[in-house]
Amino acid sequence: MSRQITSLRRHTHFVIGTPGRIKDLIERKVLNLSAFSVFVLDEVDRMVDMGFIQDIKYLVSLLPPVRQSLFFSATISPAISQVMNVFLKDPVTVRIKSTSSTADNVNQDVVRVPHGKTKWDMLEPILKQNGVVKTLIFVRTKRGADDLTTKLLRAGFQAGSIHGDKPQRARQIAIRNFKDYTLDILVATDVAARGIDIPDITHVINYDEPGTYDDYIHRIGRTGRAGKTGQALTFVAG
Repeated sequence: MSRQITSLRRHTHFVIGTPGRIKDLIERKVLNLSAFSVFVLDEVDRMVDMGFIQDIKYLVSLLPPVRQSLFFSATISPAISQVMNVFLKDPVTVRIKSTSSTADNVNQDVVRVPHGKTKWDMLEPILKQNGVVKTLIFVRTKRGADDLTTKLLRAGFQAGSIHGDKPQRARQIAIRNFKDYTLDILVATDVAARGIDIPDITHVINYDEPGTYDDYIHRIGRTGRAGKTGQALTFVAG
């Protein structure tokens, strides 16, 4: 916090932060939003899902009435549309692709886990196939991420994990190692992986099924980027 306060006193042109931290700095009277002319809100859908809407309303109330506001969201649900209508005046919507469908260059398939087999039984041979170079595996829980990573390491794979209980520095190291191929496999929960942009991911594996269709779109959108083809596999029982 002390380093951030020192930075803000240097007449910073850009301030990037989470709603809670920005609110804290305002209450400490070291950040004044009335001087800002541009407001950017990233991951709007996740902000709404995680209950930050009241904090966002508070922050917007402190901004000058005449400003440019830019909202970014992977999906636009009716709830997101309501938020935009409250905070934006005559907004223009720009879409880089349909928000209700998956990317055309991601091949999607289901991996059925038959009775008597485990997901691990099905996963290990898949990871050993040719062409499986850089793999992002999604699980539902933090403990599940750690347990699966331990299994992968014991089986000889170069793997790491990111989730909400990991310190920020540990997450950054894992992502950097995954980017530069020090790690071949990254295991992640939805919250921790939100918004990460890692090039050349060949496979996304839904080891645990996503909770919603929007989560599914977001997950498999981590592959098949920049005109490349990706593979998405979802494990289901039966």
